[in-house]
Amino acid sequence: MPVPARSTVAEVPASHRPRGGRGKPILAGIAFFVALAILLSLGTWQVQRLHWKDRLLAEMAERRAAPPASLADIEALAARGEDIEYRPVTVSGVFANNRERHFFATWRGQTGYYVYTPLQLADGRFLFVNRGFVPFEAKEPEMRKQGQLTGEQSVTGLARARLAEKPSSIVPDNDVAKNIFYWKDLDVMASSTGIPADKLVPFFVDAGDALNPKGLPIGAVTQFDLPNNHLQYAVTWYGLAAALVGVALYALFRRKGDRPTA
Repeated sequence: MPVPARSTVAEVPASHRPRGGRGKPILAGIAFFVALAILLSLGTWQVQRLHWKDRLLAEMAERRAAPPASLADIEALAARGEDIEYRPVTVSGVFANNRERHFFATWRGQTGYYVYTPLQLADGRFLFVNRGFVPFEAKEPEMRKQGQLTGEQSVTGLARARLAEKPSSIVPDNDVAKNIFYWKDLDVMASSTGIPADKLVPFFVDAGDALNPKGLPIGAVTQFDLPNNHLQYAVTWYGLAAALVGVALYALFRRKGDRPTA
């Protein structure tokens, strides 16, 4: 019988076979630790944000409960670089109703404007007061004549800091010609009404509801419901990190189980 021809290709011992396959587990391990570090850092960042937001809300509540300060006290705080946001204040002066500015706003599901009216103080300076909300159809002063207060007025409200710049690129530019503001540019609000910079108090006041309790503008429109979803975000990032670890362990044990047991 003919003898079968032997193969001329010599078998390579397992110990001499290429080991390029080891690179894949190393790369996978590096990717795992990088992804895990990112997820854990995002979760930790959200926890830090949660603590910051809790402190901020507590400070806001504490300030709102404090007795009203004088305008001079608030100005002294601002001059020292301290935070004046939501600090109660009482001021007196005469409203310059012919210089009011209109800020586009949504209040309790209704769209309209906040009316910012300069209050002329005894020293001749002007303080912009957010008198409250009016619907679209009441934008013009002649539609709410009862709310055009004259004579000396005492205003109790909350101090609000000015904005250094437009808060976001998605916020529209202010339409000064139509007297519609989309962000509170105090300098432009003043200059567009002829108020010089040296006669301007460098912050706002949100008025309470005592000025015109039954008419327009509707006062006490300051919103305090700041979103605080950082705990939910932290749980999400940490949960993804735990899921990643679970997938990695499953893949590792499955790889060990697939190895031959010669």
